[in-house]
Amino acid sequence: MMWDFSEDTAITTQLDVQQVNRWQVYQRLQELQVPCRCGCHRPLEVALPTPLKLWQFWNVVRRFSASRETLSHYLEQCWQLPADEQS
Repeated sequence: MMWDFSEDTAITTQLDVQQVNRWQVYQRLQELQVPCRCGCHRPLEVALPTPLKLWQFWNVVRRFSASRETLSHYLEQCWQLPADEQS
């Protein structure tokens, strides 16, 4: 995806993640068409022009930064049905 700052309302940020994870985060953001760029020995730069892109970015970062226990707990919560829907 092209790196485009033409959107005046876009949030831009730099993310300093471990080098091992940086390319995985970058690749996933590219798959989701979140505008970003990443160079050797440089922070990952991301543009977030819409709430959807912000939400996608947050989820990708959380996936790579949260502990296994936290992610497991989140997944367990996703499988829980509210009490009124279980009957």
